[in-house]
Order: sequence, then structure tokens, then C-alpha cells
Amino acid sequence: MRIIKKETKIGNIFIGGNHPIAVQSMLNTDSEDKQSCLQQALALQEAGCRIVRISVPTQKSVESVYELKKHVSIPVVADIHFDYRLALESIAAGIDKVRINPGNIGSDEHVKAVADACRLANIPIRIGVNSGSLEKHILQKYGSPTPEALVESALYHASLLEKFDFDNIVISIKSSDVVRTRDAYKLLSEKCNYPLHVGVTEAGTSRMGLIKSAAGIGALLMDGIGDTIRVSLTADPLEEISAGFDILKAIGLGKDGVQIISCPTCGRTKINLIQLAQQVEDALKDCKKNITVAVMGCIVNGPGEAREADIGIAGGDGCGLIFKNGTIIRKVTEDKLLENLLKEINEL
Repeated sequence: MRIIKKETKIGNIFIGGNHPIAVQSMLNTDSEDKQSCLQQALALQEAGCRIVRISVPTQKSVESVYELKKHVSIPVVADIHFDYRLALESIAAGIDKVRINPGNIGSDEHVKAVADACRLANIPIRIGVNSGSLEKHILQKYGSPTPEALVESALYHASLLEKFDFDNIVISIKSSDVVRTRDAYKLLSEKCNYPLHVGVTEAGTSRMGLIKSAAGIGALLMDGIGDTIRVSLTADPLEEISAGFDILKAIGLGKDGVQIISCPTCGRTKINLIQLAQQVEDALKDCKKNITVAVMGCIVNGPGEAREADIGIAGGDGCGLIFKNGTIIRKVTEDKLLENLLKEINEL
């Protein structure tokens, strides 16, 4: 059951409450190169990204914020470290959310200036705590970046904003350790009502990063924790979006697009099932129909094991079956299996 957190508006979408889990990503282009930032942001938007973040480390990178806000329709977040003036300038440029840690931007005056500007613009601040960025006094207290240390740091930063009557806050507390990440978010969820941005930081490459993210993010979402997610991969950010949606679909929270089930093959398999399953996945990657498609290796168990699928194929010896909802509708030669499957899906 979803743990309901405070509703927060980011640009033209909401997170928290009962709103859908928003999949987001971050640009990895040069922040000062307006055109490359815009090109990547538009590609992410086209792929279904709901929130996009840009690092704003310099004055010149603020120009990219202006460019994004002219042409991108999804919410844009400015990622700020240390220099509160860049936060203020990003807000003036029309940014939809600021990611900043109040304790890292200097005096109370600096914190108040950012909080007041965000309040006036009606935009939230995301506090982002990572295991590698804990304050010295907290790290000394706990000895290592424990879940309790991460939570204390996040609530400390939140208190710096709350001191100035600002509570339009989103929080993330990430670690590269999956178990620590899970435990920290569970503890934080008990202690605050702010919406939570969930992810495993520095998760790794496409392969291992996806595995760690699926384990950590998936576990939290199944416990009802999380309002927006980012799958952090050392890869093209477009892969983060597809991975995010795949995680949501795998645990029954994603509704858009095809869910493919396929068997692992065995000695009964007489067709090139691995190649066929990949061809089906590639052919349906942009299909928006909310259907389950089965690609099974043998006609003995295929239709029965995949009875819950809307449509499927099961291989034989040089041939195969097309079935709907567990009922066989046609037998075709192996070379016609993909063609016939796609035709049936077209007609659904």
C-alpha cells in the first residue's frame, strides 16, 4: 500500500499524494553548451521522462536553464552546489525546482534568500543527501554513513529551511549500498511527511546499475515508499528512463507499454527463442498498448504457462503457435512467427 506523503507541485506535474510515480533523469551534457543540453532534454522528454535535472555550476550554465525553459515542456530542476547566487539566478530563469543542501550554501542569510525566492516562485527545494556528503559532526557521531546518519543529515538540512517557514520540500537520501539505501528511506519515511525522491546513487554501468537500482528502488516502492525515482546509470540518460519504467512495470505500478514475458529455454526448445524474444522486444519498444506479450519456447507448456498473457507465441520444431489468452488461434512456420504476432498485436 502506498504511503501517502505531502503533495508537491513541480512545474506542470504533481508528486506525492496519490499521483503516479514520476520517472526522472539528469542531463550529462556540458551545462554551458545550450544546444547539447536542449537536444538531450528533448530526447528525454520524448522518451517519457517526467522531470529533467541540469547541473548549474557556473554563471554561463544559467543560460542553458533559460534555453531549456523556452523549449522543454516537462519540469526542469537546477542542481546547485555551494553557490546560492546560482540558485537565485536559476529561479529567475524560471526553473521548476531547486536541488540544494541548505547547509552547504553558507550563512542563514543565504538560506533565507533561496527559501524566500522559492516561496515567491512557488517552487520546491529538493534536499539531496548522499553517503559521501555527510556533515563531519554527523559522520563523527555515527562513525560511518549509517541509515540513521543519512536521515539525521536530511532532517538537519530540512530544519534550516523550516526555520524560515519554508516546507515545500522533497528529500532524497541515497547510497551506493542497496541495503543502506533501503533502510535509510524506510527510517526517513517514518520521520517526515515530505515526498521522497528515491534512487541508488553511483549504482554503476547499464548492467550492474540496473540490477542494484531494481533491487533498491523496487523494494522501496513495493513497501509503498517513493514519489519520484531516478535510476542512476553510468550510461546514456535515455537508458535511465527506460529502466525506470521497466522497474515500475515489473512491480505492477507502470501502466503504459507492453510487458513481455519469455521462458528461459530448455532442451525442448527447437527454435531460436533468444533471438526471437529480442526481436519481439525491439519491435514493441515504442508500443503504448497496455498488454502482456508472451514469447515461449515450446508448444507443450507455452500457452498454458502464459495463460495470463493477452497474446503470445510458442515455438515448435520449425513452426509455432499463436495464442490469445491461453487459447491457440493459429499454427505458422517459424519464419512467420514474428510477422503473425505483430499483426495480431496491431489488431488488438
